[in-house]
Amino acid sequence: MDTFVDISIGQSPSHRTRGGFDSKTGIYHSLVQLEDGHKIPANANLDTATFVMSQFPTLDQAESKVAFIDTATGQRVTYGQLQRSIYSLATGLYHGLGVRKGDVVFVLSPNTVLYPTICLAVFLVGGVLTTANPLNTESEITKQVLDSGAKLAIVAPGETHKLVSTNVPTLLTYRQENGDELSVEELIDCCEQMEQMELPETKPTQSDIAAILYSSGTTGVSKGVLLTHSNIISTMTLLKWSTYKTSANNDVFLCFIPMFHIYGLAFFALGLSCLGLTTVLMQKYDFIGMLEAIHTHKVSNLPAVPPIILSLVKQNKGGYDLSSLRRVGSGAAPLSKELVERFRAKFPWVQLRPGYGLTESCGAATLFLTNEEAKAHHAGSGKLLPTFCAKVVDFETGVAMPPYGEGELWLKSPTVMKGYLGNEAATAATIDSDGWLRTGDLCYFDEDGCLYIVDRIKELIKHNGYQVAPAELEAILLSHPQILDAAVIPLEDEEAGEIPMAYVVRAEGSQLSEDQVIQFVASQVAPFKKVRKVSFINIIPKSAAGKILRKDLVAQSKQHVWSKL
Repeated sequence: MDTFVDISIGQSPSHRTRGGFDSKTGIYHSLVQLEDGHKIPANANLDTATFVMSQFPTLDQAESKVAFIDTATGQRVTYGQLQRSIYSLATGLYHGLGVRKGDVVFVLSPNTVLYPTICLAVFLVGGVLTTANPLNTESEITKQVLDSGAKLAIVAPGETHKLVSTNVPTLLTYRQENGDELSVEELIDCCEQMEQMELPETKPTQSDIAAILYSSGTTGVSKGVLLTHSNIISTMTLLKWSTYKTSANNDVFLCFIPMFHIYGLAFFALGLSCLGLTTVLMQKYDFIGMLEAIHTHKVSNLPAVPPIILSLVKQNKGGYDLSSLRRVGSGAAPLSKELVERFRAKFPWVQLRPGYGLTESCGAATLFLTNEEAKAHHAGSGKLLPTFCAKVVDFETGVAMPPYGEGELWLKSPTVMKGYLGNEAATAATIDSDGWLRTGDLCYFDEDGCLYIVDRIKELIKHNGYQVAPAELEAILLSHPQILDAAVIPLEDEEAGEIPMAYVVRAEGSQLSEDQVIQFVASQVAPFKKVRKVSFINIIPKSAAGKILRKDLVAQSKQHVWSKL
């Protein structure tokens, strides 16, 4: 039997505020603890696959309890089938393909009911998982495969051409007619029919690397984030605890968040399996498909990102019954107060609960546990989860800021990454000697311990010495009834240094002009924050997690300037 360690915060000393701020140390502490039955396992020899599978429904329930439903094919996978397929694929990887402890397995696939099986089978044989976006180019794929040192690639049919130059052996996800390449499906089928073969006795430990996930690179070069089994198990434990605390332990979840991203991997591919819940799976996101899935499968819980919430608010597609929805989460980027209010006005029966996390923290760090808390803190990103501490550090003076003081968010938790793969300089610049993770996000806490994300520090616009947050201007732009989406970037200017430039997606049929947009924003902000230039665009480029790819828009703006010279 596993033993457990309690690393939660104890009773608050007298010098801590009601929001968990310690005036002596400048540290914000979580206001909640992990109760008995939800504590992080202390067994040093535990690996992610063993931990997750130990949480599956009991044998008498496993064959009837549905783990995943594929909306495209209607395929249903029970927990009994899931467990057998994990062991069968692990057997095939170990005995058939020679995957050993520490070998990196590269996965390139859209969402599929096989994704959790692949991840857990890799972990079970001690392999290291690295995942990628199928939309990535051949050069991006090649760079990641070589950087991670992958020994095997598991690839969706149609994507194998992106790996030809790497010479890495490939395994298809699904079998192909008239094809001679081996697939995960065939390997599972083959090993299920064989006599059970022993898996390696030397399993990975909690301190071993489990995954190398590449950060989105929205503001710079993508880096390999090293996550240990301990990081992931800690995150799974927090997910289990928060699901029970929010009364979501009987919900039906909808997954369109890509599983190659930490949000989708931690939440859907691994986390919900620890709770024995049913996940309705979309292979790729589309708005109508999402509405159909909610309607057909009576989805009650929708983990989402801000662009999806904006679509729900702005687009009026009738004929779909969304009354089953009870909870909508939001992550990857902050929600504006105005968007939160509009969502709650349109869906008054739905609890909207934003949170905050990043790849380097292996998922969520803050969350609202009650609907009342979320309503009381418009535009907030939740409160610190158990095991988390935070500091808000002024990036010029290094001083830890009290409530309402703005600065860079620093985090400490067992979920925080080990570092960046092969990049000691970047690791040292991100994690200090005491284990604090510098997130790069500008933020503040209020007196109740609620986190508010202002913007990315690197994305702040420096206008005549003033700092302008693009997210603030984007929230104002999105409140305009004729604007479907918007992004604000810095544009170089000889006199001011930088000026705010807006890229705007107009509603169908709208004749909104540049001057009208500029005046709309100017009427609501201080003069130095005004948008000075507007460009109309068909779509705002975003990462798979819903973050605006400002670097793409900055490059586009520079190209536009050069074309005029």
